[in-house]
Amino acid sequence: MTSTADVSNTVDHAPPPSRERTAWAALRPLVLRLHFYAGVLIAPFLLVAACTGLMYAASYQIEQVVYQHELTAPASQTSLPLSAQVAAARAVHPQGTVAAVRPGAEPGETTRVLINEPGLAESTQLAVFVDPSTGQVRGTLESYGSSGALPVRAWISTLHRQLHLGEPGRIYSELAASWLWVVALGGLALWVARRRRNRRHLIVPDRAASGLRRTLSWHGSIGLWAVLGLLFLSATGLTWSKYAGANVDELRAALDWTTPSIDVSGGDHAAHTATAGHHAGGADVGVDRVAQAAAAKGLSGPLEITWPAKAGAPYLVKEIDKTAPTRLDQVAVDATSGQVTAELRFADYSPAAKLARWGIDGHMGLLFGLVNQVLLALLAIGLIALIVLGYRMWWRRRPTRGFGKPYARGGWRNVSWALLAPLALLAVAVGVFLPLMGISLAAFLVIDVLLGLRARLGSQS
Repeated sequence: MTSTADVSNTVDHAPPPSRERTAWAALRPLVLRLHFYAGVLIAPFLLVAACTGLMYAASYQIEQVVYQHELTAPASQTSLPLSAQVAAARAVHPQGTVAAVRPGAEPGETTRVLINEPGLAESTQLAVFVDPSTGQVRGTLESYGSSGALPVRAWISTLHRQLHLGEPGRIYSELAASWLWVVALGGLALWVARRRRNRRHLIVPDRAASGLRRTLSWHGSIGLWAVLGLLFLSATGLTWSKYAGANVDELRAALDWTTPSIDVSGGDHAAHTATAGHHAGGADVGVDRVAQAAAAKGLSGPLEITWPAKAGAPYLVKEIDKTAPTRLDQVAVDATSGQVTAELRFADYSPAAKLARWGIDGHMGLLFGLVNQVLLALLAIGLIALIVLGYRMWWRRRPTRGFGKPYARGGWRNVSWALLAPLALLAVAVGVFLPLMGISLAAFLVIDVLLGLRARLGSQS
């Protein structure tokens, strides 16, 4: 539950002094201070991530509307051979090199021919859209990444990822993802542990409350409903990050949780391997024969057929349906014999690799299609509401001048060393694994010390 502050002790009741102090009673002041600092200082990054994420959730529908002419064609029961459609695209861009083709999966969809041309940005290709029934080229657009994002969605995606600032801009999104789970779990603990007369108000706002109580009630209830989604966004968002993402990749590799890849050399592979040999010489069998070989192995649209990367290499045909149930089977097809030389089935992925795939696709709004995108939009709206409500609480309880009261200091002295020492070691370990979080946490401690010194000097003067 992302926030900038809890309310004061007159609102969030402390346990009676006579009650034996529990571990939570000792830890609560520390959690409050961390929640306060993370909320006030990290919430701006989270707010930007939530707003741009909301835009990205709608980008698929925006893309369909903006590029309707390129993406669709009059539905027809007949279509030209795939090779003829590729030739039509090549005729429009003879200077480029065909890299892949994505046949229209349904009647009324155009075929997308992907072409490499000099001068394009990294991970960007030209997408030539061909009417499969007539061979008419309906337009050419830049296509970004494996998801095939067209310019408007690619622009929104880059805004969400790094604010169009290049590599330095990725710091903002990594900082947001690194702290989101911390403030979410801290807020959850603070909200669930509060004493309340009506337990119903744990999950629904107390409409009879007023002032800070009312704001807190809405903040806590929304956060409770959103917390699982926020944890999911934090975990999956870190996989794209620059510094923490590298550590995630190393951990996955160490635990053998990496996504398997098909052998496009025609040799042995951990996946199912066919007995057909690889013929380095001879004429290319062509994309039509390759598509037939893949269909014989059960692959169906939406598909992407990738041209051989070098002489003697096979074609790679893969399903690209990332919705549930996921269809990502792949085959390698010999370019000269037309025989399948290797297979990789999504069913053969390890459980960890499947979870990673589903997590990324869920974060991108692909796993459940429109439902996924609506859920992401609701999560983004919920996060925006949490931040606004949190800042409202901070604003209402701030002093006339200064940063605001970050709750009683010195709470760590009430925590037993048996609990404090493991927590400190855990914080260090997490800070190393999530470097930007570790650096910002150290900055919070410096700020806290400086504010403490300021308050002490003020009281002495």
